[in-house]
Order: sequence, then C-alpha cells, then structure tokens
Amino acid sequence: MPGAATTDVHRAIEAVWRIESAKVVAVLARLVRDIGWAEELAQDALVAALEHWPRDGVPDNPGAWLMTTAKHRALDRLRQAALQARKHDELGADADARGDHVVPDIVDAVAAAQADPIGDDLLRLIFTACHPVLKPDARIALTLKLLGGLSTEEIARAFLATEPTIAQRIVRAKRTLTAARVAFELPQGDGLQQRLASVLEVVYAIFNEGYTATRGDDWMRPALMQEALRLARMLAGLAPHESEVQGLLALMELQASRDAARTDAAGRPVLLAQQDRQRWDRLLIRRGLLALQRAQALAGSAGGALGPYALQAAIAACHARAADAAATDWAGIVALYDALEQVAPSPVVRLNRAVAVGMAFGPEAALELVDALRDDAALRDYQWLPSVRADLLDKLGRRDEARAEWQHAATLARNARERELLLARAQGRSEGTAPN
Repeated sequence: MPGAATTDVHRAIEAVWRIESAKVVAVLARLVRDIGWAEELAQDALVAALEHWPRDGVPDNPGAWLMTTAKHRALDRLRQAALQARKHDELGADADARGDHVVPDIVDAVAAAQADPIGDDLLRLIFTACHPVLKPDARIALTLKLLGGLSTEEIARAFLATEPTIAQRIVRAKRTLTAARVAFELPQGDGLQQRLASVLEVVYAIFNEGYTATRGDDWMRPALMQEALRLARMLAGLAPHESEVQGLLALMELQASRDAARTDAAGRPVLLAQQDRQRWDRLLIRRGLLALQRAQALAGSAGGALGPYALQAAIAACHARAADAAATDWAGIVALYDALEQVAPSPVVRLNRAVAVGMAFGPEAALELVDALRDDAALRDYQWLPSVRADLLDKLGRRDEARAEWQHAATLARNARERELLLARAQGRSEGTAPN
C-alpha cells in the first residue's frame, strides 16, 4: 500500500531528524554564523527529504544526505548573498542579504563547508544556545529546539505553555543572539567557565522538569528527562576534561536510575524511603558512579574541590549504594550537604540538609533547622518546606500539627500528583518526606 509506505518513510524521516538535526544546524551555524539562518537552512533540507525520500526511498546514510543537502543550500545562499551585497556601496546595507555575516568570509565559508568537525560544532551550538545574554526560559526553549530535536508543540506541551508562546520565545532568542552579535565559537578562559555554568544549568533544568514535573497531571515526563540525559551525555563526550560536566552527568544518571520505582501501577508517586530498590536500574547506577569517579579524579588533578553537581552526585551515590533507606550513610550525606552549602548555598540546600540531619540525628534536631527556614522568602511557596516539617512533627507525635502542615503543602502544589500525595499524607495514607 503506497499510503502505508509513505507513512513509514515519514516516520523514518522524523526519527532521523531527531537524531541528526542538531549536527546539521551546528555545521550550518559555523558556516553562516547565524543560528536562526542555520535552522532555516536545516528545515529546507528536511523539506527536501520529505519531497524526495517517499519517491526515491530512504538513503543508505540518511544523516549524511541531510548534511550534504543542507550544505549545498547554505553555499547557494551564501553565494547569492555575496552577489547581492556587491551591488551595494557598503557591505551589509541590505539586512535581508545578511551581508555583514557572510561577505567578508565567503571564501573561508565555502572551504569550511568541506570539513566536518561535528564535535566542535555541536559544542559551539550548545554554548551559543545557552548564552547568558538570553533569559533562562529562552535558553531552555532554544536548547530543546536546536539540540533536543523537539518540535515547538512538544516543548510547549512539556512546559504547559501555549505553542505561540514558545514559538515567540524561540524567535526572540534567535533575534537576541543575532542582535548581540554572539560569536559562534567556544569561549576561552574565564569566559568558558562562565558560559559552562549556564550550559549545565539549562541541561539540569530540563532534566528536573522531566524528573518531577512542575505542573500538570503527571509526576514525571520521561521523554523530557531522556532528552536532557542525551544532551548531558553529548556534552560529557565533547568536554571530557571538565569535572562539573562529568558531575552533572553522574547526578542525572543516578537520579534517572530510580525511575521505574518512583511511581506505582496507577502513576502515583512513590517517595525514596518506600521505593523498591531492586527496581533501580543497575546499568544507570554503574554509569553514574563511573562518571562521579571521573569528576572526582578531574577535580583532584586540578587541585580543587568538587563543584555543586559533583557533590550532589556524591549524595545520590550514597543512596545508590545503600540497600534501603535505613542502610544509607546519612551522616555522610549531612557532611556532603555541608560542603555543598559552602560552594552553592541556597535555602533548598539547607532544607535538604535538614532532612538528612533528621535521618542521621533525629527529628527534633532537624525540626529546629526547618523552623529557622520558615521565614525565608525563597521558600514561602515551596510545598516541600511544610511537607518536611509535617513529617518531622509526625515523627515527634504531634499529628494534628503535622496534618495541618501537609494540608498547607497541598495548597502550594501545582502538580496534581504531588497534591494527591500530600493530601494522602494528611489523611495518614502515605509516607515520605520529599520527592527523590
């Protein structure tokens, strides 16, 4: 059936695009020095595939076909732009021609198109999409679009925003990069470290939204989490000598290892203390522990302390190594949180440390720490502050106070599954402290 065959080809194109689009855009961005233009050209290549592959069949090397087609279209556009710009007295007079980008470098660009250092290009694309000149939400949307291979509709659905909102956010991000003349290059020295922090922040924000959804009816969004993991693995391969890159990868692998145990058959959350650790993914744990070893070795060879992602990975490793919650080295986790608070202090870190203190030294000691956080403005609407406090009060036998705290926490929760969990705790039908 021709219809079924065409559908199969379209599915193949979709799969190839998700895998190869970041590489194609990265190479084109090096060529034309403009991310927005590079994405347009990559889309042209996708349209060409949709036109030719149903008729001619999927090529043996579909990624190479897309890349070659995109390069040819880019070179045609570069030559046209250069020709048009030569008709003007001043280079760049015609903004539509983008002469300011291409004319001085047309010869170099044509030569560069014959080379294909995809690794370097992908790394440049990551650092450009996560440039600090963009707002965090714009960095996330642009990164998912360019490097995650997600459609605007998929990004909007993942973050419970409208498709026009996400589309506008992406368009503004590309325009901002162009207006700021952000170079498509790897920053050096201090600039690298500053930009690296932004890159890691974006990738982890994407992962966290998949790991525990902020809003909606689902506790997790596995597809979003897998995209973030793919980006982290790519980044770790492209920057293997950066301790914090390895630390972030370790943290994400170890956290992702718990996925199968984090919900029950009805999709309800199962918190860390109640999870069946036999269902944790041992392969992901091994990968995470190896990445943590690399992060620790890199930090040691540089003569420095572990960064915040590596420290959080070390905390996750304590959980991964323990047979159950009771066997966990809680005192060791408290010490790691002490170190984390030195390098990345925040109210959430202090709250998580209080949870570990409660497990290591008892609920009374932890409650004192939690009470000291109740007036912190940053935690005013954070549902896990009253939830942690409720758990500690419950362990101290103060059940009426605990019930009120869980009910308050439920009013702050924006995720339906979280709200159900907290209300169940208020009714004495569940156990746990915070999501893990």
